[in-house]
Amino acid sequence: MAVHGIDLGTTNSAVARIAPDGSPVVLAGMSGEPTTPSVVLFASRDEYVVGEGARREARLDPEHVCALVKRRMGDAQWRFVAHGKAWSAPAVSSLILSSLLADARFADGEEPKSAVITVPAYFGDEERRATVQAGVYAGLDVVDVLSEPIAAALSYGFGRLDGSVGTSKADGETVLVYDLGGGTFDVTVIELADRRISVLAVEGDHQLGGADWDERLALHLSRRFGEAEPDAEDPLDDSAGAQALVLAAERAKHELSDADRTDVVVAHDGTRVTVPVTRAELTELTAPLLRRTIDLTRSCLAEAARRGVDRVDRVLLVGGSSRMPSVAEALRTELGLEPLLHDPDLAVARGAALYGEKKELERMVAADLRTRGRLRDGDPVEDAATADLDDACRRVADAFSVPLAQVRRAVEIRVDTVVSRGFGVLAVSDVGRLEPTWLVHRNDRLPVRTNRSFGTVRADQSTVQLTVVEQQGQAESQRAQDVKILVQGEITGIPPGHDEGSEIRVTFEMGFDGVLHVTAFHVDAAMPLELTATTGATLSQAEVARERDQLGRARRRD
Repeated sequence: MAVHGIDLGTTNSAVARIAPDGSPVVLAGMSGEPTTPSVVLFASRDEYVVGEGARREARLDPEHVCALVKRRMGDAQWRFVAHGKAWSAPAVSSLILSSLLADARFADGEEPKSAVITVPAYFGDEERRATVQAGVYAGLDVVDVLSEPIAAALSYGFGRLDGSVGTSKADGETVLVYDLGGGTFDVTVIELADRRISVLAVEGDHQLGGADWDERLALHLSRRFGEAEPDAEDPLDDSAGAQALVLAAERAKHELSDADRTDVVVAHDGTRVTVPVTRAELTELTAPLLRRTIDLTRSCLAEAARRGVDRVDRVLLVGGSSRMPSVAEALRTELGLEPLLHDPDLAVARGAALYGEKKELERMVAADLRTRGRLRDGDPVEDAATADLDDACRRVADAFSVPLAQVRRAVEIRVDTVVSRGFGVLAVSDVGRLEPTWLVHRNDRLPVRTNRSFGTVRADQSTVQLTVVEQQGQAESQRAQDVKILVQGEITGIPPGHDEGSEIRVTFEMGFDGVLHVTAFHVDAAMPLELTATTGATLSQAEVARERDQLGRARRRD
């Protein structure tokens, strides 16, 4: 029955499950550590190493070590080439997932079959689909793809929602989740009230994270090394030297979270230089990066205020990089917020496990109700009569030896979220230019159903092309070159006899799973076109078959 929760992180990943008492437990593998570095070493054409061993090898064999692959999710063209083999981002990610599943087997003695995998809130449609693809490659039934800040809020607030939060909005709590991970940044305003988690606003940048702090510090160390040894080669000009320098910078960053000063030994080209670094220097070097997170946080707060929520009761810091003292200080001085460091490395995995349990128990209760004719197919469990729902919860609890309160909690707690990007279609403007028209906007509440009518551009038009696009960047651009094309389709064979401007009605629907369904309908000709936003990140069948075969031959080397 167990649905595992997986935090597939940029720099570190973790897997969790629900213990018999209903609490989420992170599973440590053979290393004994609760997290696994999201690093893959391709030792040969058919052997790979995941985790700390791969991370250590990064300085010795950098050409065959893949890190930060999460930043490539959704990029259909990207490949990591090692020993003559090309690996897509979902394929590399599946190796990390397979390693986590092996850790879960070692800890529990059972093979994980299904999981909830987390992603940054600001991930778009392509990135989410690529994450599902990675799970499928690893042999998982991906129950859902959950936004990381929601997972963190679940980890923090599940107990409160289970009883201490009242039924009125005034009794609830508004939480800002500031999630600065190794490679991505998200900020989300969430309301916990009335047994409900409601996302009010999201912001973020999945190309911003702790790795960028490491790179800035590595560049500083390289400059200091060059000043001390002007005749020596720049470590950053050598791939192995660059890897070693970035790892040294990462260690120094961690040390400066606890100390005001540290010494970094830079050894390269037969020379060793000790470079002293202070916390103040690191803060100054990385100030633009931190400023970016504060600006995004301010924007998120403004969006929440626009929706009627102008206070924040609690600020949760999650993601390993949020440990840096400069983060809490900036939130205090710039925004007047008092942050709380909340289980930064493991909160997301724990929350994903809680959500996985909720989904599974909810599914079983719904199945019981439908089998007995108490719920129609497709209807949510809350539509069932109260007495019928109580009986179904009791039967599920008895059948699977789960506390009744745990089943009720899973069924009663709701999670509402919003759209992380805008979606629209390309249409010819009044001045004859092809421009995006936005039908769904970032931070629209899910589920969404909206429609808009367009007109044909000439009489007797036999074909209508529909191009569905996704917002890129922070704002909805009116330029076609600024958007990402998700999917295209055509209504063809339209008979003659229809005037210019004949109505084409376009409908967008998106559920809680974030999958976009699009329908275009030529009203006069009564001809429909239905599209699902199957994106460029979804590989061709031939590519899927090739990568599955490749993954089948790959062997993990411990």
